[in-house]
Amino acid sequence: MSPMLTTLLLLLGSNVVMTFAWYGHLKHPSWPLWLAIVASWGLAFFEYCLAVPANRYGYGTFTGQQLKIMQEVITLAVFAVFSVTFLGEAIRWNYIAAMVCLVGAVGFMFIPAR
Repeated sequence: MSPMLTTLLLLLGSNVVMTFAWYGHLKHPSWPLWLAIVASWGLAFFEYCLAVPANRYGYGTFTGQQLKIMQEVITLAVFAVFSVTFLGEAIRWNYIAAMVCLVGAVGFMFIPAR
């Protein structure tokens, strides 16, 4: 598999896991805070097991700045799906507009510098 595809898939997987680590406990407001923290840390370990290789494999094919902007856009896309499907929140027009702006930012990151 190409480093580009490997990087994208690992970043996608890491962001799915991290979204559940950071926000999954919101569905369980009765959990004590310590339990939410321990559960989040447990999930975060697996996120790191995906994110670190994603950045290692991707660096060289992508710059560090390109990796970061890709990660941020993937994070927001994953969170948009998560917030609708898991948290039951609605997507508003301004969220979509913000995402379009971020996709534009990604486009700018991949324009070759002269």
